[in-house]
Amino acid sequence: MTMNNVLTLIGFARKSGNLILGETLCVEGIKRKKISLMIIATDLNDSTKRKIVQLCESEDVSYKILFTKDVLSKSIGKDNYGLFGISNKKFSRALIEKIEALTPEVNL
Repeated sequence: MTMNNVLTLIGFARKSGNLILGETLCVEGIKRKKISLMIIATDLNDSTKRKIVQLCESEDVSYKILFTKDVLSKSIGKDNYGLFGISNKKFSRALIEKIEALTPEVNL
């Protein structure tokens, strides 16, 4: 398992319309129960990161903190995104499995 597998799945989620980008849309998606997994960039500003983590915990949404904004953004062909909401449960499960397989390799 490599980190490319995770990034590839994020790219597939975007192409299939199962990826929500940006703080405003992700907060709304979490509150409306449309997001089943949040991916948060490690270099996201601390107050935003704390806000999203608290919201995920209060709304019982899984989240993972990994990769930088640059790495995550490149996986979807965009620039400067640090919050990624996955709206499809199957994509979420697949991503969680791949991320957990990477645990020794990536700082989560």
